[in-house]
Amino acid sequence: MIKKVGENTIKFTLPPKIASGYAIVGPKEGLSPLSSYFDYILKNDAFNEKTYEKAERKMLEQAISGAIDKANLLSTDIDILLSGDLLNQIISASFSARQLQTSFIGLFGACSTMTEALAVGACIIDGGCADKVACATSSHFSTAERQFRYPLELGCQRPPTSQWTVTGAGCTILSRDGEGHNITHATFGRVIDYGINDMNNMGAAMAPAAADTLKNLFKDTNTTPSDYDLIVTGDLGKLGSELLVDLLENYGYKMGENYCDCGQMIYSSSQRTFMGGSGCGCSASVINSYVLSKLDSGDYKKIIIMSTGALVSTTSTQQGETIPGIAHALVIEKGK
Repeated sequence: MIKKVGENTIKFTLPPKIASGYAIVGPKEGLSPLSSYFDYILKNDAFNEKTYEKAERKMLEQAISGAIDKANLLSTDIDILLSGDLLNQIISASFSARQLQTSFIGLFGACSTMTEALAVGACIIDGGCADKVACATSSHFSTAERQFRYPLELGCQRPPTSQWTVTGAGCTILSRDGEGHNITHATFGRVIDYGINDMNNMGAAMAPAAADTLKNLFKDTNTTPSDYDLIVTGDLGKLGSELLVDLLENYGYKMGENYCDCGQMIYSSSQRTFMGGSGCGCSASVINSYVLSKLDSGDYKKIIIMSTGALVSTTSTQQGETIPGIAHALVIEKGK
């Protein structure tokens, strides 16, 4: 039975349930307007580890174990872990999987990895291939800066179009049965490239892919932005969000006050992050804290979550390549 509706969207016959979500963030993110929603806030970026890479791995491990505990499950109940991160060879995810000791599928969608994992996990459960799936990702400001930009010790000046990589991790447990919010649709995105080549302007690089995915979701499901209580993107930041609104209007879809972006939500204007937050941990921490809490309370009943990613590497940038973008979206409806 083909479950696709339209060209790019899957409608789940047995909508997977969101059993739990867990979010852990760094001290800077802990000062944000969303601080009361996070499960755990680090006292220091190093998380009492010798390297920032080990700190990121520890965050991801705690997010996974925390989500399992909140779902009243054991680690042995998890059939598959779907996870990825921004580091070379997704070492945060694979080393965390080493601790969980269950089947592992490593994913890389850059900052879109959270919803990529949720969409793939939902397909696996709806297809009857697993009962419980953990979907997780992470990022860390200091590991990302070291890999993609400059060593922190150089103290390089940040341009006004730049975003701040979120130190954070999130995990969602999906279940075939039980109570929980329902993932009803998933729209897998296409790789879109508008020719942006500035590593410090990721919002502009990702916005076209975000617009393309949302346009396809609306078209495939015969809905409009006003049909949803919330539409939240991952980490477009201020500039990328403005570009998304303009691009969607060109497609004939007008975004309203129900639209927001995790990259803008996770920091206050006084924290001097310029365009806002980015990184895998950006949407992962906001979705698994604030967004799920609002679904729990009934403030939202039908929402779209969409993480966005810039598919770039230091090598491709140094060779003059432009920055392709990707975005994956999910429709979630409040459960009982």
